Amino acid sequence: MIETTKFDIPRQAESALYINGEWQRGLTTITNINPSDISTPIGNFAQASEQQLQQAIEAAIEAQPLWEKTPLEQKQKILHAIGDELINRCDELGRLLSQEEGKSMAEGRGEIFRAGQFFQYFAAEVLRQIGDLATSTRPGVSIEINREAVGVVAIISPWNFPTATAAWKIAPALAFGNSVIWKPANLTPASAVALTEIIHRQGLPCGTFNLILGSGNTIGNALIHSAQINAVSFTGSVEVGRQVATATSPNFVRCQLEMGSKNALVIADDADIDIAVEATIMGSFSGTGQKCTASSRLVVMDNIHDAYISALIKRIESLKVGHALEDDVFMGPVVDGHQLTNNMLWVDKAHQHGAELAIGGHQLTLAHDGFYMAPTLFLNTKNQWDINQEEIFAPMACVIRVHDLDEAIATVNDTRFGLTSGIITQSLSSSTLFKQQTQTGCVMVNLPTAGTDYHVPFGGRKQSSFGPREQGQYAKEFYTIVKTTYQRAY
Repeated sequence: MIETTKFDIPRQAESALYINGEWQRGLTTITNINPSDISTPIGNFAQASEQQLQQAIEAAIEAQPLWEKTPLEQKQKILHAIGDELINRCDELGRLLSQEEGKSMAEGRGEIFRAGQFFQYFAAEVLRQIGDLATSTRPGVSIEINREAVGVVAIISPWNFPTATAAWKIAPALAFGNSVIWKPANLTPASAVALTEIIHRQGLPCGTFNLILGSGNTIGNALIHSAQINAVSFTGSVEVGRQVATATSPNFVRCQLEMGSKNALVIADDADIDIAVEATIMGSFSGTGQKCTASSRLVVMDNIHDAYISALIKRIESLKVGHALEDDVFMGPVVDGHQLTNNMLWVDKAHQHGAELAIGGHQLTLAHDGFYMAPTLFLNTKNQWDINQEEIFAPMACVIRVHDLDEAIATVNDTRFGLTSGIITQSLSSSTLFKQQTQTGCVMVNLPTAGTDYHVPFGGRKQSSFGPREQGQYAKEFYTIVKTTYQRAY
């Protein structure tokens, strides 16, 4: 029997919105579906009105100067306490996350732990806010360069990493003195409420942090069109990212967009097959393929193709698909019925193109009534086909056969996206050339394309990203404004 999470969210339908330091009821509610078993929903969660959004904006405007002036050590302790609680409760909250999003328990727990690390890292960054001095060209004039908070930051986060992605935005926003209005995805509200409860207990000035649940068409749209916010950090699709950029530009609101990708993993002729197969499994099928860093294109050189494909199919056959809370499950369900329907349409398109189905390609019927899809591999595909050009967000990978490294790199770059790319090779010269010539923001050598560290910059090129990088010290480029001060002493 599956033990479901008993996380106490007494608010749920009554008051899951957090505005100006208080929990509030919503205009309506939505039901949070469990994708592993639709007969056991997580609960009902409030949906905000536009008036409540405006209340949150006004509260954030009022609170921001107070939070920015809060002593550094106090800010540092608050952020570190949030990180500590996330890490200490990663089993409990990871179970909750897996229950509503569908990723395996191991991945859910790992995501909560990583979210805690983001808060701990930026707690330390609070104490590293050191300005610069410069020598003026004019005698007797001194110059100081400092950074100040942007102001009110709107954060719009996705459902596939509901806590980690939110954490890597919320933590630096707070660390650098901004107030926050967070609109998470409607598919994963329970994780948002859980994180908000942790933040609430730290005693930030009322209005510093606000949680607004609602649809993108209403609340999200109103948020990005507001002239009263100062910055928007968004993670989601290219189409919605373009809408965010269009909406914010008339108000000159700074914008940071992390969008889609179509990442490629190159399997070189000299690759260690075991390493190549494991990198593929983790990159293509972990998280049910629902990652912006997933390796959905497998670019395989001729001489290793057959041996690699044979080993990969055997490994895929061993993967356990099931309820996210079951022991030893590698791959849970996709997030909802709409996503599953889209995934199967992409399978149909692959067949229409003439791709060869090696394994999978079908919906699974398991003991629990959920949205399960078999891990899927297509062979003999062409890079120009739309299954290799559009982000699918499914446990589905397509093999593209190439002759040599030059063709492999050209194939990797032949896309409108540019988030991550990877190569499996034992050649230093091949890896060096690959690192130099691939047009992606992140490059992996002998590693899965999915999986990044929290203390270094993250982001892509082309239509994958827009604006300053996220994470690490580079986050300050978005969450702060540079002020240059000239002074003459008399």
